Amino acid sequence: MKVLVNDGIEESGKKIMEEAGIFVDTNSVSQEKLSEVLPQYDAICVRSNTKVRKDLIDLCPNLKAIGRGGVGLDNIDVEYAKSKGIAVINTPAASSRSVAELVFAHALSVSRFLHMAHKEMPVSGHDQFSTLKKNYAAGFEMTGKTMGVFGLGKIGQELVSIALGFGMDVLAYDPFVPSVDIQIGSPSLGMKHQIISTNKLAVLRNSDYISLHIPALDTPILDEEAFAIMKEGVIIINASRGESVDEEALLKYLDNGKIAMAGLDVFMGEPKPDERLLHHPKISTSPHIGASTLEAQNKIGIELGKKMVAALLNKKG
Repeated sequence: MKVLVNDGIEESGKKIMEEAGIFVDTNSVSQEKLSEVLPQYDAICVRSNTKVRKDLIDLCPNLKAIGRGGVGLDNIDVEYAKSKGIAVINTPAASSRSVAELVFAHALSVSRFLHMAHKEMPVSGHDQFSTLKKNYAAGFEMTGKTMGVFGLGKIGQELVSIALGFGMDVLAYDPFVPSVDIQIGSPSLGMKHQIISTNKLAVLRNSDYISLHIPALDTPILDEEAFAIMKEGVIIINASRGESVDEEALLKYLDNGKIAMAGLDVFMGEPKPDERLLHHPKISTSPHIGASTLEAQNKIGIELGKKMVAALLNKKG
């Protein structure tokens, strides 16, 4: 069995496959050349850069498995692959905590204007120190505020756990998850809290922060209409998919003050985001690094390696 790992994998995952007798090729192939190279392999592992669409699948009659190191499967034609008998694998549990922590990093940053102060302090000069201190003295605590969460999958649940630990109220909406028990803090403490999914309007109208943890949809879940419904001064965090937010509407409502701040880890125009978003003073940005921690990458490698072995060699993962 031969696997092309096209977007990289941690050594832990590579080792698991190799110890099972699978040949692992980690030499990345460009999207344009994949149609020439992939037919030589039994499986491919990707992240978000490589797309495995119907036309590519049709050219690879030996393909038995497609592995995605991460949660979303937007770059894979999942149902078509499954109709061809190809296993489609992802790693939903591995990076959940890392993504949720990045959401809070952005939320904390914009709540205290850290992203703005970091840019201004090096160029303002010592004589402006007192002015900057005054300018950024109107930050606010997250404790006691309401976190609105769209999506109660594993990442959404991790975010809820952190929010509850911060002393926040939580409103969540997920049409597929009516309720979920959330562990707060260490499992040894035995503290659990039940979150019941409410409706979209309730989340939009009553949240001080709104964070998205949903797959890409045909239309943005946060569009012009959604922004108009929100509270004055709401903060938006998106670490799911860029397509989930209407970026033009976001800019409009940031500029008119309806939205106080935003934190974006994903963008519609990746890998070339809209320059207006990157330079906007009310937006904290990061380059799609939600799952990019040492711990998450190691867990992704192990989970992906085990699942690929199970799919290719019919063993239990």
